[in-house]
Amino acid sequence: MPDLPAHVRVAIVGAGFAGLATAIRLTQEGEDDFVVLERAHEVGGVWRENRYPGAACDVESRLYELDAAPNPDWSRRFAGGEEIGAYLRGLVGDFELGPHLALGTELEAARWDEDAARWRLDTSRGALTADVLVAAPGALAEPRLPDLPGLDTFEGPAFHTAQWDESVDLDGQRVAVIGTGASAIQVVPGIQPRVGRLTLYQRTPAWVIPRRDKALSPRVRRLLRRVPLVRKALRGSLYVHHEALGFVFRHVSLARVAGHVLGLHLRRQVKDPALRETLRPDDTLGCRRVLLSDDYYPALTQPNVEVVAGGAVEVRPGGVVGADGVERPADVVVFATGFYATEFPFAEHLVGADGRTLGEVWGASPKAHLGTTVAGFPNLFVLQGPNTGLGHSSVLLMAEAQIEHLVNALAFLDRPDVAAVEPRPEAQAAFVADVDAQMERTVWLSGCESWYLDETGRNAALWPGGVGAFRRRVGPFDESEYRLHPAPAPVHA
Repeated sequence: MPDLPAHVRVAIVGAGFAGLATAIRLTQEGEDDFVVLERAHEVGGVWRENRYPGAACDVESRLYELDAAPNPDWSRRFAGGEEIGAYLRGLVGDFELGPHLALGTELEAARWDEDAARWRLDTSRGALTADVLVAAPGALAEPRLPDLPGLDTFEGPAFHTAQWDESVDLDGQRVAVIGTGASAIQVVPGIQPRVGRLTLYQRTPAWVIPRRDKALSPRVRRLLRRVPLVRKALRGSLYVHHEALGFVFRHVSLARVAGHVLGLHLRRQVKDPALRETLRPDDTLGCRRVLLSDDYYPALTQPNVEVVAGGAVEVRPGGVVGADGVERPADVVVFATGFYATEFPFAEHLVGADGRTLGEVWGASPKAHLGTTVAGFPNLFVLQGPNTGLGHSSVLLMAEAQIEHLVNALAFLDRPDVAAVEPRPEAQAAFVADVDAQMERTVWLSGCESWYLDETGRNAALWPGGVGAFRRRVGPFDESEYRLHPAPAPVHA
């Protein structure tokens, strides 16, 4: 493994989609003075970590790819996790990123040096400095385990879906799955035929709508490979379709009407009235993350499956206690309990110009200018930061807009008299206020609890508008919104 460079113009932290997309965009701009720091020994981010049975994307493959790297050979309408991981690994060779990768290198701390106008980084493999720091740790990078009494007393294997233990044989086992979010609706059908008994602990029923996944025939894939215009047209039609879905989420009355229509999916797939009532969501469509599945409901109707309403309240050595007070035996516990989506654990490692960490500055409610830069943290660019998530389309489209902002900022930093840029506090406050005002009218603030909301009740995860509006607002770099740090005076011997 080569040594770390002593200094780079750009240090990128994270080799998932956003980090690799940044590296690709820099190479396209002719910038080769950068390094990608990745704590794991392989690229892939969330698609490296999430290897549970049934793992797949819930956005169509054609929209869940980088604009710089279209893939005509996706095997399915919705690609599986293994295929997405292979796509990401392929980017390294296709764009010759290998020399820029520092795998097995964890960022331990980063501190802005005002005098030198650069970031000082401490990693598990040594120190380096960088003019610009790009934080691309991923929005769903740190698994969240529930705070259940007795969790440490369980005598069998217990693991999160993002930390799947492939050494555990589930065949014929009694498996407790805790959580009913996006991972659960994939892993439950993935393991249900194998296990002896599956108990699903559901705290809150989710909206599940048809996925309509299907394999793409060799003939279709040949067409997409040979006629790029068809591939672009398909991608464009998917973009428009998802933007229309986003319009529904921004109007509560429309979302309620859509919920009545989409509720047919539950009625068609679950015939047992009692189970159907247990699975029926009571909040507005979109208030929580909407889930896509064709096989989740059918899996729950199988004779070896039980759904426990109210979720789990305690773990004991031989089983899990549900909200009904009944202990049900379990040999294995699987946590499908999501991630730290609004806490951003990486923020505790970044120290800004005033000596405070980003975590201290953000407190209970993370906020950023354009979801990308933060007042008090010069030359820091956060990808998939606060208010850049989506409830209706591909987050890669959002990350690409943020990367364009970075590229445009780097062009501005080419000026010899400017060493660093940071958003003006008033510009950041105005952006956040506008986001919050738009959010008031959406389904995400219509009364339910969700992982979109931070500790203060603010939706710190999602962008309240369409993708197009975000790209138009975020892509350009407006110097009037930024404070410019002058270049340090040269040191004479």
